[in-house]
Amino acid sequence: MRAKVARAKRGTAVKDASIVRHSALRSSLGLVVAKAAQTGAGFAFWIVVARATSDREVGLTTAAVSAVMICTQLAVLGAGSAVIVSVGRGEPPARVLDAAFAIVGVAGTVLALGYLVLQSAVMPDTASASVLFWLTFLVAAVAGTLVIVLDQALVALGRGASATSRYAWGGGVSLAAAGLVAWWAHGASADVLLACWTLGTAVACVVGAVQLRRLVGYRPRPSLRLARGRPLLALGIPHQLLTLTERAPGLVLPLLLAHIVSPEAAAYWYPAWMMAWAVYTAPTLMGIVQFSEGVRDAGRLASTTWASLRWSLTVGGLAAAVLILLAHPLLSLLGERYADSSADALRWLAAGLVPYAVLQAYNAACRACDRYAEATLVGVTLGVALCASSLMAADRGATAMALAWLVVLSIGAAVAGLRLVAILKRVKQESR
Repeated sequence: MRAKVARAKRGTAVKDASIVRHSALRSSLGLVVAKAAQTGAGFAFWIVVARATSDREVGLTTAAVSAVMICTQLAVLGAGSAVIVSVGRGEPPARVLDAAFAIVGVAGTVLALGYLVLQSAVMPDTASASVLFWLTFLVAAVAGTLVIVLDQALVALGRGASATSRYAWGGGVSLAAAGLVAWWAHGASADVLLACWTLGTAVACVVGAVQLRRLVGYRPRPSLRLARGRPLLALGIPHQLLTLTERAPGLVLPLLLAHIVSPEAAAYWYPAWMMAWAVYTAPTLMGIVQFSEGVRDAGRLASTTWASLRWSLTVGGLAAAVLILLAHPLLSLLGERYADSSADALRWLAAGLVPYAVLQAYNAACRACDRYAEATLVGVTLGVALCASSLMAADRGATAMALAWLVVLSIGAAVAGLRLVAILKRVKQESR
């Protein structure tokens, strides 16, 4: 009896703390600022790395980072989206978060180990056998997965803007670590560089746990009880499949380039893609808040969608304009060979903001309306087309790859945009 009372009090404490919610706009802009800080620190990190070692080691490091991010996207199992839905429906946040953190922690560990074993067996020429690489890869995958859930949990609790300090600390630490490595020894290996990157992710995870305790009164107590985990997975898996269609093309392509074309090709493509992703972050984060608000109040989905789309284009458009105008100077910070190879590619990728924003608005609306199958089918088709067209153009350089990416993305956005209008029209009619 006492245990039941304690659990009830614990769930209520977090719920009461979450009543102090920030507005959707504040959460959205706070997330965008946070990701901008993370991206800025990440770009500075790659500048240091590019000047601290060879193009080959840079390429291998970018491939490893992409592999970590693939593992995190797989391991999250839709838990972050499930937290948004569950908390939006009024379930006790503490129990939901306990189950979510336990699930993704185990999944992150299993997938990271599985990838390392698979890489050693299938691609031994590019696989690292060092203990440092294996340990840092494992830590990066688990911590990165937890950070994804932290982001969405704090959005669900109305405190999305807290991400700013979390990513500022993480980015600053990884940059400082890379700077020390570059200062001590030129020609650092990929495993050492990955360790620097991992340190920042781990710090962001720790800061996020502290924020949950301070902002909403939650102390992580992961639980693998099936009674809690099954409903969360049932909610999360459909969201997970859709999220993978969004993230997989950009994460898989550097891996394919490094192992099919050359590590150097991955090294030249990745900085341009990373900087363009800073532009795409605005619609991605606006979409998360759009989805959260749509779950809480379906009647406002149309107005929330158009507002999110406007802010995505406004905030992302400013960043895109900067990248288009300053593509060559920014990439030259990594070295002239990067600027010469990737400046035009960066410009084309930045121009993809508009179609990407439309796709994110469509996906967020599908999430809020439980139309996962449709959006996932669109995403899989588009993702395969993006990777295939870019790889086919790889022998002509990064610019041709980016142009192919933009053309395919625009075609997909045109289809998704028409479906978005139809979905919102139907929701509006049903809410009357």
